[in-house]
Amino acid sequence: MAEAVVLLDLWVSPFGQRCRIALAEKGVAYEYKEQDLDNKSPLLLQANPVHKKIPVLIHDGKPVCESLIIVQYIDEVWSDGAPLLPVDPYARAQARFWGDFIDKKSSAFCSFSMDQIYEYGTRLWKLKGEAHQEAKKEFIEILKVLEAELGDKKYFGGDAFGYVDIALVPFCPWFYTFETCGGFSVEAEAPKLVAWGKRCLERESVSKVFDDPVKVYEILKQVYGFE
Repeated sequence: MAEAVVLLDLWVSPFGQRCRIALAEKGVAYEYKEQDLDNKSPLLLQANPVHKKIPVLIHDGKPVCESLIIVQYIDEVWSDGAPLLPVDPYARAQARFWGDFIDKKSSAFCSFSMDQIYEYGTRLWKLKGEAHQEAKKEFIEILKVLEAELGDKKYFGGDAFGYVDIALVPFCPWFYTFETCGGFSVEAEAPKLVAWGKRCLERESVSKVFDDPVKVYEILKQVYGFE
């Protein structure tokens, strides 16, 4: 009997897109259930009673929450084919470090939820004057740190697309919004990172979930009310 795999998600969520990319990379068939975060379903509330948010992977009736934990779970359960995390313990630890870095820093500029807006999630489009400039400076510094880690490698793990790439690439369609609201160019500040994003987009697993940057901008305008 085939395993029952269900993903509770929201189309524009970069965190949910991580899970969709990982599932595609592993060739896992699953049922996608779009969630309305203004009217959370009983299934979502039951599957994630602590945080009550997406994404949630339900595998044979057992829920797994938090996007990077889900990606690791997918890698461990469906172990056939190329691993998403490195096999070497040190390289594996480093990949987890950078995934954690992306998660912590992404909360400073991207906190998408229809029913909750965190203080730091709106800096680039709500702060003005000196505070806005400081937010922009911090964001650019994050990009430069990530670009330094990428270096001249094809992907963050070297020649193989993997865990850190999956952690970061869903944020690329948001760059247009950050640029528009922040008044800067991501490509000018981090050209290697932009080139990496384009390479990732050549993968079917990424291109299938990649959102139109302008569409993302329009959605965020509706949610956050910025001009």
